[in-house]
Amino acid sequence: MGDVNGFVASGVTELPIVILETDEGVEGVGTGSHADLDRLFPALEGQDPRAATTLYDAMLARVFKTSHAGATFGGIGTLDTALWDIKAKLAGEPLWRLLGAGDRYVHGYASGLDAALTDDQLVTLYRSFAERGYTAAKLKGGRRLSDDRRRFGLLSEALSAGDTPPALMLDANESWNVKQAVRYVSALEQHIDLTWVEEPLRRWDALGHARLSQSIKSAVATGENLTGLEMYRPLLDAGGADIVQAGAVWGVTHMHRVAMTAHSRDLAISPVGLTANYAVAAVAAAVPNHLTSEVQDLGTPLGLTIDQEFIDGGIVLGYQPGAGIAVDEAAICAARAADGWQTPDGPHVRPQRSGLRIVDGGGWGE
Repeated sequence: MGDVNGFVASGVTELPIVILETDEGVEGVGTGSHADLDRLFPALEGQDPRAATTLYDAMLARVFKTSHAGATFGGIGTLDTALWDIKAKLAGEPLWRLLGAGDRYVHGYASGLDAALTDDQLVTLYRSFAERGYTAAKLKGGRRLSDDRRRFGLLSEALSAGDTPPALMLDANESWNVKQAVRYVSALEQHIDLTWVEEPLRRWDALGHARLSQSIKSAVATGENLTGLEMYRPLLDAGGADIVQAGAVWGVTHMHRVAMTAHSRDLAISPVGLTANYAVAAVAAAVPNHLTSEVQDLGTPLGLTIDQEFIDGGIVLGYQPGAGIAVDEAAICAARAADGWQTPDGPHVRPQRSGLRIVDGGGWGE
């Protein structure tokens, strides 16, 4: 499981779970990060959890001197998700309904973090998505053009439904510079009707994304690693995002604010990584500009029960009050800990030569 920067051979990664307790016995569950909770929690302690957006801003203010960027933003997002879970439970409603959604269906696309899979494994994986009605998928790639062309052919065959060709996307995970991206995507587009190319450049390269968007036919999708609404301003002002993304790990309030910012510019929103972040799927159901959400796994993390189904090419959210996540702590404690993402060759470690390769291809970790 991984991308062109590296992979986790076991396919197993850790998912931090945070449980926020109240004096009335109602608990909120957030998943994704436990960074800087000791510094953030004083902004919440003793407060009414129903004031979720006010408390979100209070957490930002709490760390303004040292910045809320990076891992700290993950802690804010996880606590924010737990607050929204509590708020919906106290209201006796599923979160999607509390947020104003009229339909509990969320359109999705398949995304198996598949860069290290063999061709046979790739086909098996995406056929399992096709059996659930998925007709759109994203490949990890950008290292070798011939490999991506072959893998897209396999993917298209696995997902094709009748005469309707699937929507195909490529995620390069910030591994190119501008000219590399133009050359690579233009060459790929000679053979593939590419819906979007995702994170082609470094996340802060607003002008580079705009230049790329003007040079290729496919849409440019980016934003999942931007930690704060203010980081979107230069990107959107430059015209660098055709599809605005936000990481599900950053929480409910951030997702909603990014969606509204994109909507003000007539841009669609596409959340990244919803498999265990049910709460953000509720935001996707409620906002007017949701395009499609990333579904990375059709299973459920060990020790969690999530009130949702992966069917009909998307996510069908349940009616359970709150964000729909129940935690079995005994099952988690009994399980052997995995190595997690932060292995020396994992996808969260940027290879030294990313954006500097002049020859197509190259080994892992180059």
